[in-house]
Amino acid sequence: MTVNFQYVNTDVSETLSAFTTEKLEKLANKFEFLISAQVYIKHDDNDHDAGKICNIELSLPGPRIFATSSEATYEMAVNETINDLTRQLKKRKGVFKPH
Repeated sequence: MTVNFQYVNTDVSETLSAFTTEKLEKLANKFEFLISAQVYIKHDDNDHDAGKICNIELSLPGPRIFATSSEATYEMAVNETINDLTRQLKKRKGVFKPH
C-alpha cells in the first residue's frame, strides 16, 4: 500500500510519518484490499486544546473511506483516526462477498 503525506501549517516530521506508516501497514495486513492512503497532518492555531488534526483517506474497491480527528497531540490524532477507519473497514469487509 502506498502512503502519501501532506503537512499543512506545520513542519514535516519523519518520526510522525514513520509512526503513521507503521499503523497503516498493520491496517493493510488486516484488510488486504487497501490500495493507498492520503494522510493530511494539519495544525489549527485557533484551537489551543486540540489543534493537532489528522485526516486520512483510504483508497479501496468501491467508495473511498475518510476519517478525521483533532486531538492534543499528533500521535493521539493518528490513533483516533486509525480507530475510526478500522470501524469503517470492518463494516465494509462484511459487505464484500468472496467469489
